[in-house]
Amino acid sequence: MGNGVKEGSVGLREDAKAVLSTPVSSKADHRQVLSSLLSGALAGALAKTAVAPLDRTKIIFQVSSKRFSAKEAFRVLYYTYLNEGFLSLWRGNSATMVRVVPYAAIQFSAHEEYKRVLGRYYGFRGEALPPWPRLLAGALAGTTAASLTYPLDLVRARMAVTPKEMYSNIFQVFIRISREEGLKTLYHGFTPTMLGVIPYAGLSFFTYETLKGLHREYSGRQQPYPFERMIFGACAGLIGQSASYPLDVVRRRMQTAGVTGHPRASIACTLRTIVREEGAVRGLYKGLSMNWLKGPIAVGISFTTFDLMQILLRRLRS
Repeated sequence: MGNGVKEGSVGLREDAKAVLSTPVSSKADHRQVLSSLLSGALAGALAKTAVAPLDRTKIIFQVSSKRFSAKEAFRVLYYTYLNEGFLSLWRGNSATMVRVVPYAAIQFSAHEEYKRVLGRYYGFRGEALPPWPRLLAGALAGTTAASLTYPLDLVRARMAVTPKEMYSNIFQVFIRISREEGLKTLYHGFTPTMLGVIPYAGLSFFTYETLKGLHREYSGRQQPYPFERMIFGACAGLIGQSASYPLDVVRRRMQTAGVTGHPRASIACTLRTIVREEGAVRGLYKGLSMNWLKGPIAVGISFTTFDLMQILLRRLRS
């Protein structure tokens, strides 16, 4: 009888612990998601603002038939500054912020969640994921974020390649596209975006997480220094953007077809036109050298900011 009472009381205590731990665990999960969203939003905003003039110049070359060179890129930057003023170098950055803040917040938060889900599925709870699930987590995070914020990306591209007189603000871009070209235009170029974001996000997150894992293994330190995170992020950006760059050129050409004089066409037709008119390498990799400059900087800032914000918020909570 004594044993029965003892076992019963132990069972009750365990049940009580399970009931009490559920809301606590749920609350911790919510905090973690909010932390990831906030860190991701700040990371994306800082990274994109830092490279906005280079990004705008790259888009101008991507959507035109101009031949790209470092000298021509500098000339575009210089004449934009002379003719339109210093702040014009950040034209379209407000649209970028409207897009990139939710995009980065969703992407980083989704990546953390996908890592947890895949970790449980593959039995790596609390440990670093093996290569394939790590690659999959990054790809899924990128496609989730891109799917939810795509029209904002199109609006930002339109603002980057048009004069101020054509579109004075973000809302006017949405209104004019809806009236003059139809709502479907807001998703023009969506398919190449999805095809490009899978290798880009997958390889970026995979490279960054892999380099952090190798650093832990060989340095004996759990956390890299900020400058080391920047280097890991730069490598991630370099690899991710190089792998997906031709699709980035195609989607920009499709997004801006209504205002640059290029006919609205499918992915295959746009590819053929670029290759026929400008050549495979010169056309599909136009501006890649500028991306090698701005991409590693942006991704390095982005990953480093996210990690440091996560560490700061964890310390504040504890």
